[in-house]
Amino acid sequence: MSLRRSGPPAPGTPKTGQDTASVAAVQKMLRDARNGKGTGRENVVSRLMSHPVRAVPVAFLMVIIVGTGLLMLPAARTDGGAEGFMPAAFTSVSAVCVTGLITVDTATFWTPLGQGIILGLIQVGGFGIMTLATLLALLVRKSIGLRGQLVAQSETHTLNLGDVRAVLLRVARIMLAFEAATALVLTLRFWSAYDQNPATALWHGTFHAISAFNNAGFSLYSDNLIGFAEDPWIITPICLAIIGGGLGFPVIIQLTRGEVAPKDWSIHLRLTIYGTLLLLAAGTALFAAFEWNRNETLGPLSLTGKILGSFAGSVFPRTAGFNSIDYGAASPETLMVTNILMFIGGGSAGTAGGIKITTFLVLGFAIWNEVRGRDQVTIAHRSISSSSQRQALSVALLGIAAVIAGTMLLLILTDYSLEKVLFEAISAFATVGMSTGITYNLPPAAEWVLMALMFTGRIGTVAVASALALTAHPRLFRLPEERPIIG
Repeated sequence: MSLRRSGPPAPGTPKTGQDTASVAAVQKMLRDARNGKGTGRENVVSRLMSHPVRAVPVAFLMVIIVGTGLLMLPAARTDGGAEGFMPAAFTSVSAVCVTGLITVDTATFWTPLGQGIILGLIQVGGFGIMTLATLLALLVRKSIGLRGQLVAQSETHTLNLGDVRAVLLRVARIMLAFEAATALVLTLRFWSAYDQNPATALWHGTFHAISAFNNAGFSLYSDNLIGFAEDPWIITPICLAIIGGGLGFPVIIQLTRGEVAPKDWSIHLRLTIYGTLLLLAAGTALFAAFEWNRNETLGPLSLTGKILGSFAGSVFPRTAGFNSIDYGAASPETLMVTNILMFIGGGSAGTAGGIKITTFLVLGFAIWNEVRGRDQVTIAHRSISSSSQRQALSVALLGIAAVIAGTMLLLILTDYSLEKVLFEAISAFATVGMSTGITYNLPPAAEWVLMALMFTGRIGTVAVASALALTAHPRLFRLPEERPIIG
């Protein structure tokens, strides 16, 4: 049976027989899952994995379970005891979700084996487990199936199925290049300035480079980076790696393709670059204004240390989780600024968390155009589709709902103040990993709340909501419009 359509084809409509066959295969795959083909375990798995939006959360959950099991091995912990489920589970979630919140000291609680497991989980979580699986399949079989392409497309946010192979290889090269360059600088600095032997310096340099690029925030030092607050050869490369990973792979790929001139930039590239620069400048200035002369934070440092600390105070909250000051001693104003930076996060389709810069700026432009009485949202002589605006609004509101729910639960389960609990909830949801110091003393129930927030924030509120929806029924008609009173 053939389908006829009147009028010009819609944007993105397949034009070749191969593309038409691919779309038909996808429709059949999803239709079979909805109709319940297969029985028992096979049917359950097929329903969970048949759609890329469902497959990604399930895959992340499976990696978290595996990571928990590995971290529960006696050889992974310095004490070697049997009591280790909650530390292992929390650390696994935090590592896979590239957050950095910890309930035990990474430097002393875990053995080199445990630290290596954590590093592996960070790398897998940052690259995206489904993207990694697809890349391995490509390298081993020299081929990739349609379902694998769809899953990788969902994880990397590429626009065309034909781009997935090139994107996966380029993402791997970019990630390894950033991590290797950062690891080299850090290794040389640890070796030359801190009397570490070459093997230890290499391990510390590699660990912190991978943790930085993946915006994870795990450190092999009990005070995180406070001991290096005045060392530009440690703080600067870590900050650059964080910014690189937080820009998002689509931005890095566009820049590496030669689209350097601003006139050639896409709207996504403009929003991400200009938004990043704006937040970095504003964050640095506000952090310096609030902490410059406070004895608990930047006050005792040299001029270089104060400048580095202010810059790091703007970079780390988006969403790396390292800290070169004690946030438990920071002023309320600094904590508020940090909350805002954490919630906004970094670029889309990268290792950063939060609601993302593009989401924040699209909503900002929507408000600005509404105030000016325009019926279209325009950015740089381009109009933004209503679907993009709805998606941005959904991500922001679902993010706010998740933070509010998590904060309420933490207030019920603990005796800490709203200020500290809110900071912890935003840090978990935005996969930042910063803490005012209360995470170490939380009861198990509160730890589960933070784990849920980290998982939701890493996968994305919209992706989680979509994964929970078993069926989708598009409406084939439009209802009469009505205008309720707003405001």
